[in-house]
Amino acid sequence: MLLPKMFQLLSVALSIVTGIHARAPSTDGPPPAHLLNPRKQDIVTWDDHSLFVNDERLMVFSGEVHPFRMPVQSLWLDVLQKMKAAGYNTVSIYVMWALLEGKPGQFRSEGIFDYKPFFDAAQKAGLYVIARPGPYINAEATGGGFPGWLTRTPGALRTNSEDYIEATDLYTKSIGKVIADSQITNGGPILLFQPENEYQHAMPGYDMPSFPYWQTVLDQYRNASIAVPYINNESFMAGYITAHTPANVDIYGFDGYPLGFDCENPSVWPANGLPTDWLERNHRIAPDTPLTIPEFQGGGFQQWGQAGFENCALLLNMEFERVLYKNNYAIGATIFNIYMTFGGTNWGNLGHADGFTSYDYGAQITEERQIWREKYSEVKLQANFFHVSPAFLGADRHNPSLAFTNNAAITVTPATTNTTKFYISRHTKYDTIESVPYKLKIATVKHGDIEVPQLGGTLNLNRRDSKIHVSDYPVGNEYLVYSSAEVFTWKKYSDKTVLVLYGGPDEHHEIAVENRRRGLVGDREEDFETVQGEEVKMDRSGDRGYTIISWDISSDVKDRKVVRVNGNFYVYLLNRNEAYNFWVPHTGLDSDYGTSDIILKAGYLIRSAHLSGRSELNIVGDVNATTPIEIIGGAPARLQTLRFNGKSLKFKQSSVGVVTASVEFKAPKITLPKFSEMKWRKIDSLPELDPEYDDSKWVDADLVVSPNDAFPSTTPTSLYTSDYGFNAGSALFRGHFTASGEETTFNVTLQGGRAFGASVWLGSTFLGSSTGGPQGHFGSIVADVPELKKGEEYIFTIVMDHMGLNGNYVVGEEILKVPRGILAYDFPSHDASDITWKITGNFGGEDYVDIARGPLNEGGMFAERQGFHLPSPPSSKWATGNPIEGITKPGITFYTTTFDLSLPKGYDIPLAIQFPPSPGQGGAVRVQIFVNGYQYGKYVPHIGPQARFPIPEGVINHHGRNTIGITVWAMEEGGASLGGMEWDVRMPTITGFGDIKLSPAPKWKERKGAY
Repeated sequence: MLLPKMFQLLSVALSIVTGIHARAPSTDGPPPAHLLNPRKQDIVTWDDHSLFVNDERLMVFSGEVHPFRMPVQSLWLDVLQKMKAAGYNTVSIYVMWALLEGKPGQFRSEGIFDYKPFFDAAQKAGLYVIARPGPYINAEATGGGFPGWLTRTPGALRTNSEDYIEATDLYTKSIGKVIADSQITNGGPILLFQPENEYQHAMPGYDMPSFPYWQTVLDQYRNASIAVPYINNESFMAGYITAHTPANVDIYGFDGYPLGFDCENPSVWPANGLPTDWLERNHRIAPDTPLTIPEFQGGGFQQWGQAGFENCALLLNMEFERVLYKNNYAIGATIFNIYMTFGGTNWGNLGHADGFTSYDYGAQITEERQIWREKYSEVKLQANFFHVSPAFLGADRHNPSLAFTNNAAITVTPATTNTTKFYISRHTKYDTIESVPYKLKIATVKHGDIEVPQLGGTLNLNRRDSKIHVSDYPVGNEYLVYSSAEVFTWKKYSDKTVLVLYGGPDEHHEIAVENRRRGLVGDREEDFETVQGEEVKMDRSGDRGYTIISWDISSDVKDRKVVRVNGNFYVYLLNRNEAYNFWVPHTGLDSDYGTSDIILKAGYLIRSAHLSGRSELNIVGDVNATTPIEIIGGAPARLQTLRFNGKSLKFKQSSVGVVTASVEFKAPKITLPKFSEMKWRKIDSLPELDPEYDDSKWVDADLVVSPNDAFPSTTPTSLYTSDYGFNAGSALFRGHFTASGEETTFNVTLQGGRAFGASVWLGSTFLGSSTGGPQGHFGSIVADVPELKKGEEYIFTIVMDHMGLNGNYVVGEEILKVPRGILAYDFPSHDASDITWKITGNFGGEDYVDIARGPLNEGGMFAERQGFHLPSPPSSKWATGNPIEGITKPGITFYTTTFDLSLPKGYDIPLAIQFPPSPGQGGAVRVQIFVNGYQYGKYVPHIGPQARFPIPEGVINHHGRNTIGITVWAMEEGGASLGGMEWDVRMPTITGFGDIKLSPAPKWKERKGAY
């Protein structure tokens, strides 16, 4: 017969499951002594299944955030609270060396570059921290995090080269101490530590891995007293550095970006994008440590000229999370970090050579700290499941199989303990958008083999989806024999137990709850009923010993059903879209790494909910509309006071303790001054074209031999910017020569990174530009030279946009040292040595003067060297002019304006400056935007894609005086205009976060020696 045959197949599958393990048998106790951290701390330990903290298993559910990409320290807590609200328990961070040691031998970590406030904020939010300081981080940061002065360091980078190691000593010692002080062993939140990053790619002739180099880095940090477990992250699973290699880590890890970065085609998933061999390979490489993914794709980076981050959010959307994340859980990933969860901004020239200002990444939390993307809500459902499913951490993982369903189009990966079992189902063809029906075959401890659903119908995977089905799943004193619907959360209270399940629209689901007989409760008909929504099918017939509940989910988000089983067990059966609005909030108490006992439905964001005494409940959150509040569990039985953001709410409480209320939303009145009507002042930012301009204070470009040993210069003297200490922002060159009278052309080749541009003048005569393109790292300008008078002195002035330094991903390739500057020039009728060069960049170079905003924020344009981009420049006597109108000839003009804002308090109001997506009238233009001195945008409309530049509160003052500075660089004859400039306001919310402290914004003062 067909049914017995199915069960025979199931029995065979289950025998495989119980007989062949991809992981060692689980243990619920502390790990064996030999797996303790060798630094002799016993707070953070591990076995082959998971991490332990104080002998309790922990699912490390982590998201990547880079503090340096948000220069408003008071907003760090906002982002971290939003992560905590989504169910994260850990945040992973990179530290960027280039921002902390802008000058060799001078480590500065004060002000916005101080990491201690971030660690304190993480602890306050209830998040652990994974610290990843490099020295190399990659991270799409300029130089991969390396300071530009490393281009002058002899020897190969990321090797045991004596000069390179010596260059890293101060940084590793200094940041190591900062991290050590905030380790969990010292009462802080830092749980894990990663030295170096993705260290496995090398050019021929370089040993990989270089165990001596790795050991050196380990020793540097161990000498700095880093005691928590060390992890690594290979960019693919090679097993170069593991717990068993000569230079090792405690816990082996690897990265995964399986869908790639083709955001141009956001509906297309690559063939074979689902990893199917990670379980087997990890067992071979690291059989005695937890499966660890320190970076798994949470979005995608974008390069100049590409589609933009909203397309990345579409490609790496909630469907991607359902399929790919759950595949990771299926193979046993219990240290799991999503890169990025909040991307932030490449403000102040900190981005790499390939990227633009935004680093939104298409992440769950947008660049403006908003959580309206569905992928945030989807990961909230997943993360909260782990908080209430501890058995998942100790479950043995098994190979994917077709034997658990009646449809070969569905693959199931089981994860099992001796009791609880998890069945992670997915499409066999992982990228299909078809709807596939199936029945699930499970084995239970008490009730034998079962095929689900039993009461008719089928389960479905609609479009790109994956489910975590459960069997033998305890819910407090209750017991799910099985559930095809997914678990969001559950809580056991003194008077009832509440379970929240969900499924997608147009799905059919079934659960079975074991009958409980306790005194007068448990087997009476009235103890089993639908208490809300349409009647569900509830079958208690036969001698099964459990009650089956079967229901359909419509596409109506309000299609909720609540059933009462066993008298006081309330099961909420939700449409997934309604489940998105449920929260299990943080208690709001410092250092609380768990969740509260409160389950509630609300709107946009619930940050925390905690009890005060026995009758008062305080909720903190954000709303973007008038929002119903429904507390389905955890409110005091006799609630007397309910507050939201400190304000009392009227409420009702039902006989079973459910509390309902409403939070009113009143849209803020936002009045913003129009840029077109502001009083702008302007000044020429290219005075170098004036015949009387004195460049005697510029740096002489007189190095006959470049200290850059990887790319020797081919010009008579080096014209590489970093050779002279100019590592970020625009650079300028002045070439002095005496005319022969026979000059005809001038040909110069420059390199500034992807999408860079450059312009050349002879005296005040414009010769031409290389306007740049999305792929161009270098460009040439070939220009006709007007007739010159023999014997007279002339000067070439060249302006070059510096787009950031290359990362040094491949050992031995030395592409950090790929120079920025003039690579070659040809001037017929002259030897190359006839031209004497001077160079400048940011004022002071590596002796940068703006300590508050750091070593990368400024470039070499005249207005920047003078500090005119800072608040309150001496502009009262400058000419009036508006950047929207632009300029009529090639050149650079600096514009500044001051204005006041008075936005309503108590709201989070995201502001951005919006330009047209294509240029205005005239030719190619490059624009820099400074807000209160912080460079917050490079707008290059002829390349794109970015035309909208978010400015966080704290950089811009929502309640006072602001200064905006703009450089407009017209690169072609006829000049250029911006074509428009407006404010763009995204979704305002009433927020319970509190006041935002302004970032330090020192005002202009005359710079001694500025030129």
